[in-house]
Amino acid sequence: MNADVDGAEIYLKLENLQPIGSFKIRGAANAIARLTREQLSRGVLTASAGNMAQGAAWCARELGIPCTVIAPETAPETKIRAIERLGGTVFKVSFERWWQTFQERSYPGIDATFIHAFDDLDVMAGNGTIGLEILEDLPDVDAVVIPFGGGGLTCGIATAIRALKPSTRIFAAEVATAAPLTGALAAGHPVEVAYTPTFVDGIGSRTVFPDMFERSRGLIDGALVADLGEVSAALMLMLERNRILAEGAGAVPVACALAGKAGTGKVVCIISGGNIDLAKVRDLIG
Repeated sequence: MNADVDGAEIYLKLENLQPIGSFKIRGAANAIARLTREQLSRGVLTASAGNMAQGAAWCARELGIPCTVIAPETAPETKIRAIERLGGTVFKVSFERWWQTFQERSYPGIDATFIHAFDDLDVMAGNGTIGLEILEDLPDVDAVVIPFGGGGLTCGIATAIRALKPSTRIFAAEVATAAPLTGALAAGHPVEVAYTPTFVDGIGSRTVFPDMFERSRGLIDGALVADLGEVSAALMLMLERNRILAEGAGAVPVACALAGKAGTGKVVCIISGGNIDLAKVRDLIG
């Protein structure tokens, strides 16, 4: 985009152009590459609304092992169909049971190696390669804005950038309909917040994992929040001006930057994925 908005030059890191349409392939590939033969022989299991599931399924297909996915019943059919095309087996459950799978790191009756979508050091290390690429392409970057779901993307990128260019401002970006990190930062500990399902389905939940909260707040300069109208406008602007189709989560950082919330200078927005249901795009276009 490279748009100049009130003193900010906005750049886009296009993870929607990955083979699976999102950044999740980075963490999945790194985590699965570090498994033992015995662990691989059991296949892999993950809990995901769609993107991590596609990353795990893509890697599993390359290795010729099974991949099972526990998905929330609110997951877009576009993402479910994509997982199945990659050979993954999907079980849709309630949002509460899906979240419980993250906490338990297993699912009854499935004997497979669990790949956590965000609370996993190998997954975060894979995500951190995005930070390395940003600094390679734009060494004088002033700020980076990252969609915050579980925190694995934020912590991975922030760790890499803090190590190499600590002066860079780093922000987590949330949508107003589900902003648990913002609530946790205000309270000083994880809290439960109101959650409303919307077209921004790749991020947002009712709370933040305690470990991820502690990691995140030690790495970021704050959390930014965009409302649905701002996110919709950002998504449409990218589509119109850059011919870039982002999913709702990927448009949230742009919405925050366009509103001036990330400050001035060279601001990089992580476009985390492009796996949006086209019916939702038609609805947004109106």
